Amino acid sequence: MEYELIVEKDEGARIDKYLSENIQSLSRSAAAALCEEGAVTANSKPCAKNYKIRTADRIIVCVPEPKEYEAQAENIPLDIVFEDEHLLVVNKPKGMVVHPAPGNYSGTLVNALLYHCKDSLSGINGVLRPGIVHRIDKDTSGLLIVAKNDKAHIGLAEQIKEHFFEREYEAVLYGRFKENEGTVDAPIGRHKIERKKMCVTYENSRNAVTHYKVISYNNGFTHAAMKLETGRTHQIRVHMAYIGHPVAGDAVYGPSKVMTELNGQCLHAKKIGFVHPVTGEFLRFDSELPKYFKDFLNKKEII
Repeated sequence: MEYELIVEKDEGARIDKYLSENIQSLSRSAAAALCEEGAVTANSKPCAKNYKIRTADRIIVCVPEPKEYEAQAENIPLDIVFEDEHLLVVNKPKGMVVHPAPGNYSGTLVNALLYHCKDSLSGINGVLRPGIVHRIDKDTSGLLIVAKNDKAHIGLAEQIKEHFFEREYEAVLYGRFKENEGTVDAPIGRHKIERKKMCVTYENSRNAVTHYKVISYNNGFTHAAMKLETGRTHQIRVHMAYIGHPVAGDAVYGPSKVMTELNGQCLHAKKIGFVHPVTGEFLRFDSELPKYFKDFLNKKEII
């Protein structure tokens, strides 16, 4: 696949950094490797990974087609909250990637599910994402539903599409809210410049609605619960940053001086509710806040 970019800003930045921020599927290390292989040119001349871009540079990137890859089963412990022959609900730990992707082909939730479920996973999303109906970010912990067959997958996906899913998260956010509860109704789309980020925008976006309620606050932080009406990529992180209360520890949407002690955002998918796609029974699950979250609450005395 070939990408063409015309540099409009960030003059003086290294080309590997620039490419990783402007081509969604490309990490900085992958961009650097492409430069080393001669697959990146600036104004028709091959350039090294440390080339400093200039305004109006015409950059061509040739990314090879991805190799066929099939996720492998791995004996990784799972915290299973519910399971029957059609689906299971898993409490995903912080730091675990949901499905294999470049740079993360092992140690993912899918690798663990393949070991646990054997051949009993929905195949709708292909060999890299079997059973995955919805996902949460690597550094977000909490509840996730997995479909064991296509019938369950289709039924769950329809509920998500029609906004019938109940999803409630808890987070520690920067600052103190003026109101104890409220709603953020602002569309979300891909960031024009930093293509790996999402943002509130009215161009090429989708509607997004988040309801929030303050639980407690202290020492410059607020512990809050958030209910989702929609499920856009990074929705809570984007919406909370948009109203001036980014999630603590968020290296993407938070302050430039990121809080490293949390090793990622302090965000937990705590509750989930849905109609069982086969039995018709309404199921609701509530997970305990994980240790990293409770430790941070105690340290900041947010009680």
